[in-house]
Amino acid sequence: MKHRIALLSDIHGNRTALEAVLEDLKNQEITGYWLLGDIFMPGPGTRDLIALLDTIPISLQVRGNWEDCFLESLDNRFDPNNPTDIYLAKLSQYLHPHLSDREIATLRELPLQETRTINGLTISVSHHLPQKNYGRELVYDAPAERLDDLFIDSSADIAIYGHIHVQTQRYASKGQLVINPGSIGQPYYPWDKLRKDLRAQYAILEIDEQGVSQVLFKKVSFDLDLELERAREAHLPYLDLYTEIMKDGIAHTHDKPLLTQINQDRGYYQDVMQYFGEGRKN
Repeated sequence: MKHRIALLSDIHGNRTALEAVLEDLKNQEITGYWLLGDIFMPGPGTRDLIALLDTIPISLQVRGNWEDCFLESLDNRFDPNNPTDIYLAKLSQYLHPHLSDREIATLRELPLQETRTINGLTISVSHHLPQKNYGRELVYDAPAERLDDLFIDSSADIAIYGHIHVQTQRYASKGQLVINPGSIGQPYYPWDKLRKDLRAQYAILEIDEQGVSQVLFKKVSFDLDLELERAREAHLPYLDLYTEIMKDGIAHTHDKPLLTQINQDRGYYQDVMQYFGEGRKN
């Protein structure tokens, strides 16, 4: 039997991009949908993203680092002296009222890594590393030996991961196949001229009786103006930073001087400390 699996990763709250991808998938013969994490934030999508994802039969899902950032904010496990933590906590404050207790519990229960076997091929799936869903160990130009870490806990033939927002097909040092489908909501290119192409990204993994017959990297245009209008209507925190991400692919998640200034000017530090810092638990 031929399997055609849609690999979906790093939506980051971009409902408009996800709509475009799901519309494109209607024209594909898909037998499985795998979700690689980072569903929410910093974009405005909340329950609408859940509703969209509920329209497809997702058979595998792993937990991304932005899910963990959201959960850590709910659990009051953030550093109030770190402007990046305040940024993430303020976005979590925006998201929190839109998710039910059951949906939050489901996020907590998601694994970091899953394994599937298809037509005799064993596939390891994680958001980043199998035991660590954050960091920069697997950036686009990492040496092949770094990719071996995707296979430490498995005799897998193929590893699939997200996180770096760059569509990638590579091989580990022993020859196992490594696939990254890129990002639906925040595509990125290290090279300046390529970075102008900010279409939503996903991939299709095709496996037939003989093995991997095709890895198809897809790019789908979406209505940028509509996404930014939705963000404005939702009163999204850090709207100017989100606009910059959408228009030029540059994020400021770790720009501490800039975030410090914004947090002070807009009272975000006080908002976060009042909402989470007094020990509020989910």
